[in-house]
Amino acid sequence: MKAAIVRGAGEAPVYGDFEIPIAGEGERLIRVSASALSPLTRARASGTHYSSAGGFPFVAGVDGVGTADGQRVYFVLPRAPFGGMAEHSVAPAAQCIAVPNGLADADAAAFANPGMSSWAALSERARFERGETVLVNGATGSSGRLAVQIARHRGAARVIATGRDEAALAELGADATVSLNGDADALEARFKAVFADGIDVVLDYLWGPSAHALLIAAAKAGPEGRAIRVVQIGTASGAEIPLPGAVLRSSAIELMGSGIGSVPLERLVAAVGGVFGAAVEGALHLPIRTIPLADVGEAWAAKGDDRLVFAVP
Repeated sequence: MKAAIVRGAGEAPVYGDFEIPIAGEGERLIRVSASALSPLTRARASGTHYSSAGGFPFVAGVDGVGTADGQRVYFVLPRAPFGGMAEHSVAPAAQCIAVPNGLADADAAAFANPGMSSWAALSERARFERGETVLVNGATGSSGRLAVQIARHRGAARVIATGRDEAALAELGADATVSLNGDADALEARFKAVFADGIDVVLDYLWGPSAHALLIAAAKAGPEGRAIRVVQIGTASGAEIPLPGAVLRSSAIELMGSGIGSVPLERLVAAVGGVFGAAVEGALHLPIRTIPLADVGEAWAAKGDDRLVFAVP
């Protein structure tokens, strides 16, 4: 079968021939139609993500959409060395979920992973309730954009978005925005202003300097005794921060993470079902660009706002 094959650490996938998987007990063989290029897919392919399986060669892609036993399904974390970017893949039946009518394959592939990140963080980690205020740190990427939309869809009273691209921030429809540009003191001051009004949940896709400023501002300006549940999801701006212990001692900040390992896999799959329901209702929107799988080598390092989805012939 044709597939996007990773032959070594740090190498971009190449389009070539790979063995066809055979489904074992409790697994489903999927004829793949679409698979999105996500930061998780890139990180696992490079071997830098904590969930990387290791071993080469393997097929790139952590998820996808296709047909199994005549049913359209979304699947996630197929059995190594198989991946989503191939004509066929194989995954445990528990890691497959039906794609509802009215949702195109490319849309399902594009929404699933980034939408799951905020849906699971809100449900499984933050225990979000309708009427709460949510701040999305890093809201201009695909995951952050969907996080703003999902928080609104699920009944957030206010949604605050942060990012460096101020034009993109203005287009998100958030109730308030925080520019991440400028020096550390100015950024802390801007965060203090929004935390003083009360924030219940933070979804952090960046970590790094902005998260550092955010946590310090929350501790200084957040209403005394009011819990602020900070959920760490991605590290686009840095893997580590210097966090003073006083930030946690002097505030009601609850710091936690959300991802593979902190949320049971079956609950992550269930979160995708919630995302699909919101998409069918028309609550989710992303710019999507579909390209042939054969062009994976050229598209792997592509930059831009579009969510790339590989179409499998």
